[in-house]
Amino acid sequence: MKKISIVVPCYNEEENVEPISEAIIQQIEKLQNYTYELVLIDNCSTDKTKEKIIQLCEKNKNIKAIFNAKNFGQFNSPYYAMLQTTGDCTILIAADFQDPVEMIPQFIQEWEAGYKIVIGIKKKSQENKLIYFLRSIYYKLIKRLSDTDQIEHFTGFGLYDKDFIQVLKKLEDPTPFLRGIVAELGYQRKEIPYEQPKRRAGKTHNTFYRLYDAAMLSFTSYTKIGLRLATFLGILIGVLSFIIGLVYLILKLIYWDRFAAGMVPLLIGIFFLGAVQLFFIGLLGEYILAINTRVMKRPLVIEEKRINF
Repeated sequence: MKKISIVVPCYNEEENVEPISEAIIQQIEKLQNYTYELVLIDNCSTDKTKEKIIQLCEKNKNIKAIFNAKNFGQFNSPYYAMLQTTGDCTILIAADFQDPVEMIPQFIQEWEAGYKIVIGIKKKSQENKLIYFLRSIYYKLIKRLSDTDQIEHFTGFGLYDKDFIQVLKKLEDPTPFLRGIVAELGYQRKEIPYEQPKRRAGKTHNTFYRLYDAAMLSFTSYTKIGLRLATFLGILIGVLSFIIGLVYLILKLIYWDRFAAGMVPLLIGIFFLGAVQLFFIGLLGEYILAINTRVMKRPLVIEEKRINF
């Protein structure tokens, strides 16, 4: 009998953790000849999520829990939980019902058909239209700039065979970006479109900083355009500055008494070059920060405790 592992990352999901657990178990129990384990990983919630998870574990020994000692970020926590699963496949699903639990049987069906990776792709969303539009632009931009063919509107929601989980275990990446890893190192995959529903309850945790962090992680991990753009722009500005300087010199030599260059062009040039330099120093800093984080090789997560393992 095959075993299905389901990973649900939680952070301040006191209103959702019980309903999502019940909904997932109902979907698995509809299927025959499968056992399951439901792994709930709590990223140091500040509400009553932890207490509710403990209650769930007491009622059902197939529900397992990992409690992080602190908040280790939106990428490390679910990735770490996936590495702890023992099933023949692992399904990653959000706790807020924005990943439809009804797709679980379809994922398993495609997995049984031979696909080692089956993922959900957002084709529509009931969330903020402006945010969805901006996400679409970002995905198209990163896909065009990246050397790896990135997956548009993919959040990590999907099924992963145990063979792919073994690949993840060998990476030892302290800042894992699952979306990029699936695109770069994944097996042949099946993509299933879906419409993302609204969050069932609670507030979204995707602040501007979190979205920016995700964008920069993928940008620095899978593109070279930032550093090369700095080089090309530096060369272009250097050539233009030389031409402008040469033109000013010639005009001054020809019209010595009548041509007054003034301070305005000089000031504009200084401020422009200063802005360009600051921008690329910041961009270079993002790359260095990503390198520094990987070089330190800190653990993905420090556990406070675990239950039912």
